[in-house]
Amino acid sequence: MGHDPLRYLDCSATTPMAPAVQAALLRCQAEAWANPSSLHGFGLAAAEELERQRQRLAAMLGCDAGRVVFTSGGTEAIHLALLGTCSGVASGARLVTTAVEHPATLAAAEQRRRAGWQVLQLPVDRRGLVDPDQLRPLLAPPTALVSVIWGQSEVGSLQPLHEIGALCRQAGVPLHVDAVQVVGHRPIQFDCLPVDALSLTAHKLQGPRGIGALLLRDGVTLEPQLGGGGQEGGLRAGTEPVDLVAGLVEAVALSQGRLSQHGGRDPIAPLRDQLLERLLLHPGLELTGVDPRLDSDARLPHHISLLARDPEGRPLPGRQLVHALWRQGFAVSSGSACSSGQQRPSPTLLAMGYGPEEAQAGLRISLGPWHTDTLLEQLPPAIDQVLAAFGF
Repeated sequence: MGHDPLRYLDCSATTPMAPAVQAALLRCQAEAWANPSSLHGFGLAAAEELERQRQRLAAMLGCDAGRVVFTSGGTEAIHLALLGTCSGVASGARLVTTAVEHPATLAAAEQRRRAGWQVLQLPVDRRGLVDPDQLRPLLAPPTALVSVIWGQSEVGSLQPLHEIGALCRQAGVPLHVDAVQVVGHRPIQFDCLPVDALSLTAHKLQGPRGIGALLLRDGVTLEPQLGGGGQEGGLRAGTEPVDLVAGLVEAVALSQGRLSQHGGRDPIAPLRDQLLERLLLHPGLELTGVDPRLDSDARLPHHISLLARDPEGRPLPGRQLVHALWRQGFAVSSGSACSSGQQRPSPTLLAMGYGPEEAQAGLRISLGPWHTDTLLEQLPPAIDQVLAAFGF
């Protein structure tokens, strides 16, 4: 079976590198391959390239270059934010997150719990959204940190970040936002956001794997989690991969360029909307998360999440549907790729009020900028054929 990127519909898991990103990698590997901490000419060339890319990224994302920390990806950035901030706070402090966080945030929160912190999860409604009013009373002491996933990877819901951030600012509580799914799909001006730390990664937006970043508000201090060489302003030891940094920055540049050309909107959204309309004509499919037809600003613009049922209304196993659609040549997913090796109900769907069987019936379709209207002709019939095997 061929691997046609036009049939790859799992962009919330990862994306193929864009040609311009590959070119940036190759250029850096040829011109700036040395250790940027070395003092000779080769090292100085690498250091200059690294700082040039840092300044370029900061300018695009609206922050000071000195507040950009390069990491190995979103997972490390999240851990650095949750474990490195408030490092001097004593046992008994409180971390507030949501019930629909990425496993990386859950893992970092568990480390805080083992260190004596309280960890509270804000509940979500049927759309996967938190109610900011429920956060308000939790911002009193001993709360020392709030961490919120902005764009939920399984169901696409976008949390009301500005309302959450305003409450945190009023209470003087630092806010970290996991923006891994959001960067590249909406304009980011970090200094205009009411957040103190923001995590991102490259491979969700046609960049390379193994590189991400943490953006920090001025005045936020961090305790490094990786010691040794003192790189990244002493916040993250390890020789910086200048070529991967260049790939990350080029990927952000490509996505920001698309957004600016379309008035700040992701140009894939109209195709997503048309595809969703077609798919929801099938009686066995229902939308999960925010309905973009009712509130387009509260859902990732490239994201569709569905629940599949048989003619009797019984949920169909999402993993079986993924395998069946791959036999049709389409790559989709069921739930989060970071937990796809486990056959268990989706914690996200459970938190949204779905039952255990329903929480195993999730189907996720996530688009990339290379997709075209041909999907409207090809994917719905393929899904119809798959569902026909279950009696439709």
